[in-house]
Amino acid sequence: MKRPALTPVVEALPSFVPFVGPEAQERTRGRPFRARIGANESSFGPSPKVIAKMQQVAADQWMYCDPDNHDLREGLARHLGVPMGSVVVGEGIDGLLGLAVRMYVDEGTVVVTSQGAYPTFNFHVAGSGGQLVTVPFEKDKESLDGLLDAVRRENAAIVYLSNPDNPMGTWWEADEVMRLADALPETTLFILDEAYGETGPASASPAIDISRPNFLRMRTFSKAYGLAGIRCGYAFGEQELIQNFEKIRNHYGTSRMAQVAGLAALEDQAWLQQVVAKVAAGRQRLNDIARSNGLVPIASATNFVTMDCGADGAFALKVMQHLLSRDVFIRKPMAPGLDRCIRVSVGLDHELDIFAEELPGALAAARGD
Repeated sequence: MKRPALTPVVEALPSFVPFVGPEAQERTRGRPFRARIGANESSFGPSPKVIAKMQQVAADQWMYCDPDNHDLREGLARHLGVPMGSVVVGEGIDGLLGLAVRMYVDEGTVVVTSQGAYPTFNFHVAGSGGQLVTVPFEKDKESLDGLLDAVRRENAAIVYLSNPDNPMGTWWEADEVMRLADALPETTLFILDEAYGETGPASASPAIDISRPNFLRMRTFSKAYGLAGIRCGYAFGEQELIQNFEKIRNHYGTSRMAQVAGLAALEDQAWLQQVVAKVAAGRQRLNDIARSNGLVPIASATNFVTMDCGADGAFALKVMQHLLSRDVFIRKPMAPGLDRCIRVSVGLDHELDIFAEELPGALAAARGD
């Protein structure tokens, strides 16, 4: 039987699910995880004020959302100290990355990123037919010089950097990030993913400057604000750069509930600071658990800690699998050189208790003891 023809680009893509979520794993296993500490969510949840506001407007969800995202954009502009025209809202950073790639990447267009960095960006590039050029990490950090060299060599349309980084949790200080920005060709779009910016040091976040037509910064409500489930993020930059999103974005993509929750979260900075403090304490506890089990925690500015298991990728994979079998959901980097590690999100105290209890047995099983 004949069927409609896919585009050549999509036809050539592999058929697989990029992320096997904890829900799918629980369905396969037939039981829930006891500790959900693998997806870099905030187990601390959103502010009570946000929850109250969401409950207050629950009955209003029969209405479509505001396609202009006006109130949330106005709040973000005020928070950032920029004009509203310099802010765009979307379905998390993932959705905004897809739009940015769609704007600047055609079949064969070269895009530069780090090998092993956030993979969703890579999927968008592949879906647009772009040519992805990857640069290895150096000492568990994204190589700024390596990215710059690749951009110049390949005449890349986009370079992508997350700071702080996923999956290693490492970061560059703001002056180093801006050194890269200053050295890039004017025709290369610099996408700076700051999903973990709130949990990192203030010194890692460059001063806000919306004068550069090739500098696009992205942030989210999914991490420190505790709203991963509503899918709401934003990008900001030079006004003409941002205005181009209006040509292609899904104007009804950010739900009424997401807009209300995002604005309420933004207005409760006291809760954000409480969460940031809890994340820092949780990172310290994860560091202690790692060291007490002979693992080496990598200094992190995110809401997770990546732990060097001291062997190769096959051993780290066994550690992760044995933790999963013990109902502890974690993940691990998969790129060569990084795959020696496991990655554990900061969770609630009882979740970290479970991890501390189960890690020794998982390590022993992985070693064949």
